[in-house]
This record gives sequence, C-alpha cells and structure tokens, in this order.
Amino acid sequence: MNIVRIGKYQLENNVIVAPMAGITDRPFRQLCRRLGAGLAVSEMLSSNPKVWKTEKSMNRMDHSGESGIRAVQIAGADPELMAQAAQFNVANGAQIIDINMGCPAKKVNKKLAGSALLQFPELVEEIIDAVVNAVDIPVTLKIRTGWDPDNRNGVEIARIAERYGIASLAVHGRTRACMYKGDAEYATIRDIKRSVSIPVVANGDITSPEKAKQVLDYTGADAIMIGRAAQGRPWIFREIDHYLRTGEHLQPPAIAEVRSILMEHLTNLHLFYGEPMGARIARKHVSWYLQTHDSDGQFRRVFNALDNPQAQVVALEQYFKTLAAN
Repeated sequence: MNIVRIGKYQLENNVIVAPMAGITDRPFRQLCRRLGAGLAVSEMLSSNPKVWKTEKSMNRMDHSGESGIRAVQIAGADPELMAQAAQFNVANGAQIIDINMGCPAKKVNKKLAGSALLQFPELVEEIIDAVVNAVDIPVTLKIRTGWDPDNRNGVEIARIAERYGIASLAVHGRTRACMYKGDAEYATIRDIKRSVSIPVVANGDITSPEKAKQVLDYTGADAIMIGRAAQGRPWIFREIDHYLRTGEHLQPPAIAEVRSILMEHLTNLHLFYGEPMGARIARKHVSWYLQTHDSDGQFRRVFNALDNPQAQVVALEQYFKTLAAN
C-alpha cells in the first residue's frame, strides 16, 4: 500500500484521526499519534476573527510541543474570512490547512458552513480558491457524500476540489441529512476516488481492522480516517496499521496498559486545561474508556460527580486496583 503524500508531507501510515469538535484537542491528538495514527487533524476553528482570542479558540490552536504534522481545520462560509483564518493559523504554526465542509451540526449549518456548503458548488469553488491562494502550505478538504440521499454530489465537489488545488480529500460516507444515523455508504467514496487523482481518505463507521481493510479494498481510497471509534480506544490506530501491514491482529491492550494510557490522558487533560475545566473535560473521555469494564455505569456516575483533578486520579487508581483484584 502506498503511503499518502499531502503536498510535501509524507504520512507515516494511512490511518488518520478525524477532527472532532470538543475531542481532538492537543492531549488527544498526541496520544493518538503515539498509539499509531499517521496524522491527527485539530478540531475545527471558526473563521470568525472575533472568536480567535477566546480561551476556547486559543486551546484549539495550541500545538506547542506537538509531534508530527500540524494540521488545522477551519470552518466558515465567507471566502475572504476563510482565507484570513488560514493565514492566521499558518502564522500560528499550522503545516496543513483543512477546510470543513463535512460537519452536519445545526449551529454550523445555519451559518451556511460545514456540510451546508455542499448545496452551493459555486461557493465551494470560491472558498477553496481563496484559501489555496492565501497560503503556501497544502490545503485539504473534508466533505460528506452530498446534502441528502437525493443530492449526492460528492463527485462534483471532488472535481472542483482537485481543479482548485486541494491536496487531499476526506469523505464521510453519509450525506448531511443522514447526520450520524444509519450505515455509512462507500459507493460514493469509490466513485469519487475513480474521478480524481488526488489522495482520497475514506471516513465513516470504520470501527475495526477488518472494516478498515474492507473499506480500503472496496473504495480504492488511499487512507482511512477514524473518528468516533477512537473515543476511549486510541490504540485502534496501531491495531489497524498493524493489520493493514501484516494481515495479523495485535492483542488488545491488557488492563494494565489501558490504565496507563487513561492515566496519561487524564494527567495531560488536567495540565492542558487547568482547574476546573480539565476535570470536566476528562469525564467524557473516562466514560468512553470504561464502557466495556464498567458496564452498569456505577463507577462513571461516581467519577462524574468529581470536579477536582486529584480526586479523579485517586478514584481511578482505586478503580483499577479493584479491577485487577477481581
């Protein structure tokens, strides 16, 4: 399998972390990279300059000490503001700019950003053209297969993307109307791959090494992108990479390693966000990690009531001790 190139950057492998709002912050990106992801894209940043200096945006833009290629996703509907956002992030250390035309969230779509843009191919053209010409680093694009099942115009959008200089295209196998419901469909991704020569990344419902291989074989895509399946399971990247390279399964991590990964993630969230934010954000991650172990949710209810970082660490240490003893 060929290793993907995005402009001058060669990825270490073909397994990419999807940008997820409120999730792919620096602690999570670093962890996924360490556990086998070839690229981790930051959560989306608004192209509205009024929010760039807010604490939320500053956290999202923080790439200090980050290993690997720094890819930053921007969202908006105004070509000029998108171009300025791209330049702002390049000045801040971004090495790849990713344009969001895939987010189905209402609050994003009502501003005509995210996947709402798929209804307006001419505006898609203008935005891509403006961003690509504003910066001298590679620009990538993330889309869905179309606006709704009757309007799957992914191939048309992909051709526009290629024509206007997009370096790589990620496609989620659902339309905007499908949100995250039902099963992802990969036929449109296959059609897109056949219609353009830039790298195509397949995304949507890839939850196991076997599924990753099936999707790559079926679509002919150059890489895959993992989103929700990595929540509470960041080692999925090394599992998929290993399977794609060797055809063999890695052993799932032992409980001691799960504990070690979770404690590392927890500590980094506390350090990155400080109090009380770090403890608050840690809750959802801990909940994902422990879904299989804490099946009745008893411990998670206790943990979610803790708002002190030290109390969270103590509770988790005790939880894993009990788990190991059983």
